[in-house]
This record gives sequence, structure tokens and C-alpha cells, in this order.
Amino acid sequence: MAEKRLVVQVRADGTVHAETFGMQGPECLDYIAVLENMLEAETTESAFTEDYYRSSVGQDDSVITEDRDALGR
Repeated sequence: MAEKRLVVQVRADGTVHAETFGMQGPECLDYIAVLENMLEAETTESAFTEDYYRSSVGQDDSVITEDRDALGR
């Protein structure tokens, strides 16, 4: 699994650009929220990368069913 990183750039005009790497799905949003709190700032523009739409490795989407006849019910 790739290393999780948050790359932050503070530009000359004072704006901040941040991008996450090594994260999939909405996990990246938690890191942005922490950054907003640290800087006492608010996101004004945001875009999702391809990684946002990918599932995390090891994510369990299985469905468990039971056979009620086998359980004697």
C-alpha cells in the first residue's frame, strides 16, 4: 500500500493548496478537515481525483445470509 501523504503549498498570495496521496475514497476528506482546523481556514475550491472513486484495498463488501432451515427455524 502506498504511503499516505498530505502535500501542502502556501502560495505567495497567502492561499493554500493541499493534495492527498496514497488514500482512496473519502478518507482524504478527514485530512483536509484537520488542515482546515489547524489553519483556521475554509476550503473554497475542491476536486476529487481518481483515487477518491477507488475502493480501499481490503474493503469488505460481503453479504452474509443464513439458511434458516439449516438452523432449525
